[in-house]
Amino acid sequence: MTLALSALEKIDQWIGLGWLSHLNRAFARFLLDQDQQAADAVIWVGALVSHQLDRGEVYLDLEKLCQHPGLTLAIPSDEAWTQEFDYSFKELTLFKKYGLQHWLTALSDSPLVSSGSGDTPLVLDVHRLYLRRFWRYQQTQNLCIQQRLQPIRNDLPEPLRHQLATLFPTSLEKPDWQKIACVLALRSRFTLITGGPGTGKTTTLTKLLVLLIQLHEHETASSKPLNILLSAPTGKAAARVSESIARAIDNLDIPEHIKLYIPRKASTLHRLLGSRHDSRRFIHHRNNPIVADIVIVDEASMVDLEMMASLLDALPSGAQLILLGDKDQLASVEAGSVLGDLCQGAEQAAYDDETLSWIRRYAGELPNESPKTGSKINQQTIMLRYSHRFNQHSGIGHLSRAVNEGDATQAQNILNDTARFPDLLPEPKADYVRLRDSPQPQVAGQLLKKLVTITTGTNDQGQPNPRQGYGYYRDIILLNRPTNHAHYNAWAKQVLNAFDAFQVLCAVRRGDWGAEGLNQQIENCLFPKQSQSLWYEGRPVMITRNDYNLGLMNGDIGIALKESGGKLRVAFPNDDPLAEGKIRWISPMRLPDVETAFAITVHKSQGSEFNHVALVLPENKSPVITRELIYTGITRAKQNFTLLESSPGVFKQAILATCK
Repeated sequence: MTLALSALEKIDQWIGLGWLSHLNRAFARFLLDQDQQAADAVIWVGALVSHQLDRGEVYLDLEKLCQHPGLTLAIPSDEAWTQEFDYSFKELTLFKKYGLQHWLTALSDSPLVSSGSGDTPLVLDVHRLYLRRFWRYQQTQNLCIQQRLQPIRNDLPEPLRHQLATLFPTSLEKPDWQKIACVLALRSRFTLITGGPGTGKTTTLTKLLVLLIQLHEHETASSKPLNILLSAPTGKAAARVSESIARAIDNLDIPEHIKLYIPRKASTLHRLLGSRHDSRRFIHHRNNPIVADIVIVDEASMVDLEMMASLLDALPSGAQLILLGDKDQLASVEAGSVLGDLCQGAEQAAYDDETLSWIRRYAGELPNESPKTGSKINQQTIMLRYSHRFNQHSGIGHLSRAVNEGDATQAQNILNDTARFPDLLPEPKADYVRLRDSPQPQVAGQLLKKLVTITTGTNDQGQPNPRQGYGYYRDIILLNRPTNHAHYNAWAKQVLNAFDAFQVLCAVRRGDWGAEGLNQQIENCLFPKQSQSLWYEGRPVMITRNDYNLGLMNGDIGIALKESGGKLRVAFPNDDPLAEGKIRWISPMRLPDVETAFAITVHKSQGSEFNHVALVLPENKSPVITRELIYTGITRAKQNFTLLESSPGVFKQAILATCK
């Protein structure tokens, strides 16, 4: 099989159109260097595998490529190609013209491709084409999880049944999915708990740990406590789960010695595995495993395939792994949507006879007790469904569900129903009404300016105002500066808390409506005199690279403030509960890579929550603006959400698009 032009010539054409990168071409060139007789089809598809990695996909699905090439590769639609580039349309139809079998035959005949044996750079697994490194990660993940799925108990002791009844009294939620999650987690060494915001994942985890500790005490004569490690993908997510666990423990009526065994401090996965400077490898691996009985990973939707494979490879064979996260959120920035893939079928509660029998014995009845055909992973997967945060009156709750279901019409109706859902109302209403007949970019720009400059810290009842803007934290800096050195830590903490109440999120990095453009606009609005300098008092910055010497993780946010001596330092919250004042003052010159954080991408916001979120969508539609991105942005908001659409139709198009 040959193509009209050589594969490299075609790749160059696609690079010129912005559809492939020079890195994709470099990999294609590498393949050609390995086999100078390689068919153009192999070189071409190799470049597309590299392209998929750039998009966060660990393989190229050849079957989907032949059926829907534009959708599979996230490049212009079939119609756009026919209208604008005739030769590109021919290249598109090429995938359909030859069909799946022709592509599979070309790959099967190539010495560059194998089904897994040897050291070929490409691996063909049925109709999925992988780079070998990622195929190995996939195999490691699959094997290690399968080894942990086998039930390790046939019965639970009577004291544990009593504890289950104590921890889960009569619930209004039928069935009690939190109780079911705990019951299933007691059966094997792998558990996956998924659910939207406010469904009680952390509460469920805390109760589960109480049960596991008591079960350990009953099953072993040893007085040695379980070694439980709590982790999350980023420093921000680790800090948040630490706070949530501490609150949940304090709210439980359990013996004090059990409370002492439950970890209150989470670490990042990099720290857990022991990251090595300038290396992809970790200190802990199969031959030097982590010392742990139970490992918990919160915000697992942010974990990429390479990291998950590294974690599983480093777990002792007898250790239990518990994953928690929202399967409908954005996947990791790196390649691999691990949680979403593992949670396939979670909505159906696809439990077989054996699993249903276990649930009936210890958790009660399910609404539909007919056994279903589910995978082995389905038997240890629980989806929490009842949101304790968003009730029937919550616009955020209704909107996130409509977006998640792909119902663009319903989502738009919810946004428009400001009388019923005031938590979605643009701020302030009078300005919105006055501007609504103006060009949409002007409306979005004016509303954004109003939002970020709001200075009100409390409402009429003296309670914290969920619609605080950045003007509030700026006023604390300018008007509340302490005169006593001893009060500077408390002041810095007040500034950080005020800033953290509101956040501008965007879908993309570049452009006027991306993170870079919006940060410049907001800087000019809030600090017009100081913003010409890189560092000025009030500048919020986000760490973009882990620095273990300073104890700063990717995603941590600090604010530049003048300390009592007048020197500019960056104040960061201190996660160490023993640290006085819980503030770290660090010179800007010592910081690793940072970027201004008035506006951050939705990807960067994962693992965080804010009282009020303003989600800004760009003027141009983009394949990266998907349903998952919109859902993730909305669910970062706890009390208020505002959508700023700089161009009509982008919101609707995003809801109809999915990266799954």
